[in-house]
Amino acid sequence: MGLEELAGVIERNEGEVLGDWLRLQTQSLSSKRIAEAQLKTESHRFLLALRETLRLGTTDLTKDDRTGIKDFLSELSRDRAVQGFTPSETAMFVFSLKQALFKCLNKEMAADPKAVAENTWLATELLDRLGLFTVEIYQKSREGIINRQQQDLLELSTPVIELWHGILALPLIGTLDSARTQVVMQNLLEAIVSRSATLAIIDITGVPTVDTLVAQHLLKTVSAARLMGADCLISGIRPQIAQTIIHLGVDLKDVVTKATLADAFRLALQKRNLAVGKA
Repeated sequence: MGLEELAGVIERNEGEVLGDWLRLQTQSLSSKRIAEAQLKTESHRFLLALRETLRLGTTDLTKDDRTGIKDFLSELSRDRAVQGFTPSETAMFVFSLKQALFKCLNKEMAADPKAVAENTWLATELLDRLGLFTVEIYQKSREGIINRQQQDLLELSTPVIELWHGILALPLIGTLDSARTQVVMQNLLEAIVSRSATLAIIDITGVPTVDTLVAQHLLKTVSAARLMGADCLISGIRPQIAQTIIHLGVDLKDVVTKATLADAFRLALQKRNLAVGKA
């Protein structure tokens, strides 16, 4: 029996295969994240695509686009990654078909054990490739989701606040690495332009440690802001950070620094000839 005959087995026993397969899939899912009707529709579509692809004589089903089976599995894997399915649950969409299909193979070829073994191996190879394909697409989709979430967190962790007209504050919390510095710089420069700011305060009170790399990142941000026509102050210089900066030999002589955000804001107001007094 070849690929054409395997397609015939699926066609002749489609109802039985689909019923057993749905039952096995339901058992393998740890939760009801997908409706039974949707699961049935997806399974039926896959069986049709599988049958047509087998009739084309393709042994590597993940490389044949003529029946859409590759696109179907890619879409399904991406959807399940978004819906929170595990890699195992996603792969079981394909792997659970084995038991239902083997049952029909045994029934049709009960009198020929050799044929049962040969075609069981053929079906195993085909479904294993498809199952591994779903895992690969799932992993790529999850990586994409994680990268987007990390980017969103970077955006949320670097807010630019307008303290006064023309005076911005950028409070930093957590580690400042190259990727985050790029986001910090971009957000600050965009805010300087959109709000016509001339002063910006970068507050590092929430930055746990300052090393040479962090100091260089800060200096780059200050330089970029100056190119946009805004002066920068750095606040949150604690005694330990001051000692570290001196020990590292980082030159901050051209940058105005203050111990607290309040001190920096007070200086910013003075530069604008403003003052806040008691009512």
